[in-house]
Amino acid sequence: MPEYTIRTHRPGDLGWLISQHGTLYTTEYKWNERVESLVARSCADFIDSYNPAVERCWIAEHNNSRIGCIMLAKDHGAEDAGKLRFLLVDSSARGLGVASALIRTCVDFAREVGYKRVVLWTHSVLVPARRLYEANGFKLVKEEEHDTFGVRLVGEFWELAFDH
Repeated sequence: MPEYTIRTHRPGDLGWLISQHGTLYTTEYKWNERVESLVARSCADFIDSYNPAVERCWIAEHNNSRIGCIMLAKDHGAEDAGKLRFLLVDSSARGLGVASALIRTCVDFAREVGYKRVVLWTHSVLVPARRLYEANGFKLVKEEEHDTFGVRLVGEFWELAFDH
């Protein structure tokens, strides 16, 4: 696959993001449909309170087809933090650096708009994503078991603190 581009979201993109997450996690990881519900609710909240000065959703495209996404939302629990959410790359584009480019885009924007740190929630079974977060300077700060998505999981909270 040749070059891809990364752009900010436009109408229809968050519907695609929701669908992709629902499909990926139910087929590849056997999670239940509550994952799609959580993503849909979070995307609706993002749209309802969207502040482009400090929040963004980015879409990676190849030949006008969406191949990946990532979001930075304000962490309403911590005013100094942005929350990295919904990193996903289509299976056809994995291994090409799309995820790394999306993470860099997100982190660079967070730093540029003045966040002191970026936080994220992921799961121990998502090994490739965890490796990328670690490679980009994120540190695991907390683990928490849950079965929200119909299977036993270890949720992980990661953080990247900026030196301002």
